Amino acid sequence: MKIDVVTLFPEIVDFPLSKSIMGRARLNGLLKIGFVNPRDFASDRHKTVDEKPYGGGSGMLLMAEPFYKAVQKVKKKSSHTVLLTPRGRVFNQRISEELSLKKHLILVCGHYEGIDERISCCIDDEISIGDFILSGGEPAAVCIIDSISRLLDGVIKKESREEESFSEYLLEFPQYTKPRVWKKQSVPDVLLSGDHKKVEEWRMERAMEITRTRRPDLYKEYLKSKKLNR
Repeated sequence: MKIDVVTLFPEIVDFPLSKSIMGRARLNGLLKIGFVNPRDFASDRHKTVDEKPYGGGSGMLLMAEPFYKAVQKVKKKSSHTVLLTPRGRVFNQRISEELSLKKHLILVCGHYEGIDERISCCIDDEISIGDFILSGGEPAAVCIIDSISRLLDGVIKKESREEESFSEYLLEFPQYTKPRVWKKQSVPDVLLSGDHKKVEEWRMERAMEITRTRRPDLYKEYLKSKKLNR
């Protein structure tokens, strides 16, 4: 997969995605991340990309033209362009799976007070990572790229993806490792039994219980999916 990030601050995105699993995926050619800086398309010698908003208000607004040109620089017929904005649809595992099927993603990161509304002429999708405010779209881009990349073949084991939280609307079951007893807390006996069927049943029961109590909204979706698959 190729992902191009339109951002004024590429280092905020590049550095965290150059380590661990994402770093290996990039080194192995499973994931390609490019960066386009709108400042490179500014029309004045000061490389200005922001101005005061019409109608007044605090802060500075990013101009549409530099961002439009940055998008057009990398856009292809197969591109899916996403603006990262608080008003977008809220990102979740289903959207991650949807985006992982795209050949080419362009993630547009706003900053300051956002981007001139007219940038929407070159946007296919708007996404938010939650109901809170960030200084810019860069941290959101890191989250989305990390989530999508885990779904690509070869990045992590398929079995690991299938057991992760949200894979079937359920949160992940509790897990334990050595030592067998830690601070007077013992590993559940069933996990030491060697009975794989009982282990799977216990894990499913615990996943359902945790989801029902902590994320009842997800648990409702899980019950709906079970009914549809009958």
